[in-house]
Amino acid sequence: MRSNSSVTGGTGNPMMITDLFRPITSLGDPTGTAGTVDHRPVGGKSYVCGDTRPLLWHKTVPELLAETVDRFGPRDAVVFPRHEVRWSYYDLAGEVETLAAGLLAIGLNPGDCIAIWSPNRPEWIVTQYATARLGLVLVTINPAYRLSELEYALNTVGCKAIVTAPSFKSSDYLSMLKSLAPELEQCKPGRLDAARLPNLKYVITLGQEPVPGMFSYRQVTGLGGPAQLRRLQGITEDLDPDEPVNVQFTSGTTGSPKGATLTHKNILNNGRFVAETMGFSETDRLCLPVPLYHCFGMVLGSLGCVATGAAMVFPAESFDPETTLTTVLEEHCTALYGVPTMFVAMLEHECFPKNPITTLRTGIMAGAPCPIEVMKRVVEEMRMDEVTIAYGMTETSPVSFQTHVDDPIERKVSTVGRIHPHTQVKIIDERGRTVATGQTGELCTKGYSVMQGYWNDDLHTRECIDPAGWMHSGDLATIDEEGYCRIVGRLKDMLIRGGENIYPREIEEFLFSHPHIQEVQVFGVPDEKYGEEVCAWIVLKNSADLTEDQVREFCENRIAHYKIPRYIRFKPELPMTVTGKPQKYLMREAMIEELARAPSGNGR
Repeated sequence: MRSNSSVTGGTGNPMMITDLFRPITSLGDPTGTAGTVDHRPVGGKSYVCGDTRPLLWHKTVPELLAETVDRFGPRDAVVFPRHEVRWSYYDLAGEVETLAAGLLAIGLNPGDCIAIWSPNRPEWIVTQYATARLGLVLVTINPAYRLSELEYALNTVGCKAIVTAPSFKSSDYLSMLKSLAPELEQCKPGRLDAARLPNLKYVITLGQEPVPGMFSYRQVTGLGGPAQLRRLQGITEDLDPDEPVNVQFTSGTTGSPKGATLTHKNILNNGRFVAETMGFSETDRLCLPVPLYHCFGMVLGSLGCVATGAAMVFPAESFDPETTLTTVLEEHCTALYGVPTMFVAMLEHECFPKNPITTLRTGIMAGAPCPIEVMKRVVEEMRMDEVTIAYGMTETSPVSFQTHVDDPIERKVSTVGRIHPHTQVKIIDERGRTVATGQTGELCTKGYSVMQGYWNDDLHTRECIDPAGWMHSGDLATIDEEGYCRIVGRLKDMLIRGGENIYPREIEEFLFSHPHIQEVQVFGVPDEKYGEEVCAWIVLKNSADLTEDQVREFCENRIAHYKIPRYIRFKPELPMTVTGKPQKYLMREAMIEELARAPSGNGR
């Protein structure tokens, strides 16, 4: 996600304006116990402020988990049916303490950065809370990343350790790590000194087989003793809610991926408000087929459950429609998360009509706009009467707007809802002035959920967070008279394919490295299945010969699969302005017209 634009990610912050409070139920307090607030804009301007009556939690992630364990210890916390894992909150707390003590024993200390590169597994959840307990900064790595992207992420943040699955689908993680750090073959675990990964010292594998130069996860969990447990308690008590706890890579509003630095207070409160908007309690059971590396799974899912005592249920390591449906039925799930393409895949699966779902109540559909017919089927056939839509960006922890469980279906398909608690949003024109209600402009967010900044990148931080603290999203939006927000488009060219946020410049820079490519422009075109698809227009060097398949082969295993262009066109020249800037809107219009004429609809 940019986790940047579109549904899922967040934007948010507070402002104390007492005259905003009028009789409308608070989004962040479905029970109404925190009072009521009017989310409508004030003075005809596109500015809204969320409810400030539910107090922000000023606590750390370990404090939150400890409180939940005290309240709901015997209840289900984490369920991985395919891994035969069913942990209560008591069990989860024990697993977390054991791993945190082991990480301390091998030499990690508060403030160190540790990456996790894995699909959804029980160890992922334990690592999330164990690193928070020890005061480490968890850097979440997309499971689809390849060599160059992994190297960039680890070095940009300066990761001292990485927890990695052995492999996932076509990705052999251990082979890629050995390629980047061949020194692993000769070093003892914890003693890595790699030329290409100078900060990395510890590699922890989730596999069962011993690997040269690496600790096994099981080995680490056995190293912590009484001394580490005593020291761990002191470290946890000294943590501050405003300290960084997570770095998530996002394309941001400009440039290549950057590490959005999020604090305990950022993500803990955002997960809480999302869950409260859906009316979560300890009786809810959330099915999570979305990836944990992303805010959708880690914050809205995992932390939302811990904030309310709900159970988090993971169908598989990655999304599979039949497995997800089976898990919902077998585990009696009351809530389900997913991007629209996931819901379509489940609704269209052959097993769906044979297995009527009766337990679902709510959930989140995010990552892309939802067609009204899909929403109707989700409500009617999956019985998710209280499904919600959410919007935000990774840089804002992520959610800033969310529809309410009682909103009519028309609102859920045409808007991203109303403002979250303790969040301010304004829509501005090109001069920075707040526009009138209903007018289009750039969406800006302010409040508790705005990130600390991009890790070690003050320049890009200043570009997107202005001196007044407003986070500029790069998204074009409107806010109507009732306070509902509509996302109209993007100021920048970032595109979203099936919930994955893709920044064209990153792909362009990679393709430029091909010896036969002289110019390239990458942009998105509409797609019924994924929302958008990646298209590349390429100008070849003189006398060069290159085919579409050869371009794709050049990309294979070097960039993530979802970034590989589906549509590739070779052009003698690209449309430019008189000042030499590429006119992507003309390329996009021409490509849309070409695809509409293509008999097969795929344009290949």
